[in-house]
Formats: sequence, C-alpha cells, structure tokens
Amino acid sequence: MQNVNPNRDISLKRINKRTSYNSQGFTLIELMVVIVILSVLAVWVAPKIMGRPEQAKQVKAKVDIQSFETALKLYRLDNGAYPTTEQGLEALVVKPDAGNIPKNWRAGGYLEKDKIAKDPWGNEFVYLCPGVHGDFDIISYGADGEPGGEDYNQDINSWEIE
Repeated sequence: MQNVNPNRDISLKRINKRTSYNSQGFTLIELMVVIVILSVLAVWVAPKIMGRPEQAKQVKAKVDIQSFETALKLYRLDNGAYPTTEQGLEALVVKPDAGNIPKNWRAGGYLEKDKIAKDPWGNEFVYLCPGVHGDFDIISYGADGEPGGEDYNQDINSWEIE
C-alpha cells in the first residue's frame, strides 16, 4: 500500500497555482525593458531610413534618363537623326509635324507610355539636340528644379550616368 500524505498533495497544488499564475503574462519590468529596447532601435534606425526617399528619386531620374536614351537611339535607327530640341522628347510618343519630320516614325511611339514622364520632383526633363556633351543631352535639375546644386538639388545629367 502506498503511503499517501495529504499535506504533500496540498503543497503541490499551491506550487502549480503559483506557476500558472506567474506564467499568465509579462511583468511591468519585462514590458518596460522591451519598450526601452524598441525605443533605442527606433532612435538608431529611423534617421537612417528617413534619407532614402530623396535618394530613390535620384535613382529613378537616372533610370528615366537611360530609358529616354534607349528610345532616342531607336528613333535615330528608324529615322536617321535624333529629334531636334524644338521637337523635344515628345517626338518619342507623338510623331512630330514640324521641323525635320521623320519618315519612318514607329506607330505607337518609342516609349511604353503615351506621354513623357516628368522627373521625380515633378519638373520637365531638359532635352538638347545637338547636345553640348554629345549627340543629345538630357537633364533633370534635381529637387530644387534649378541648374546646379548639391546633394538632393544636384543636377542629373545623361552624360554623367554610368
């Protein structure tokens, strides 16, 4: 026969109650530690993320200029010359009706969209043909929309894109 101790059963129930009571949630100290850790991470990470939108706009402007360059090269292959400065980049989406009118202009144009996109800051791209730095120049004046500038206001030029 087994030796049953009623006091032992009661003490086991008390231990189980304490254990289940303590494991039901976090203590205030645990919550405070987590909040402090998250706050430190937010203070450290947030400034690194905040500068990215302007950098992304610069990258987009470069990609747009490169797509214009590709379309302009196709235009030249079909028509023997680039659009003039007066015809502008619009000649890539709408057949020019003035100046040197292209004879083999591709139906549907040379860009996927039916209009020339503005730069990421909402300004028109500047197109010069003949260009100062090559057959043509394409320029985005950056965040300030004016020639020159530094950092995010810096011009993005077709002849400087690698």
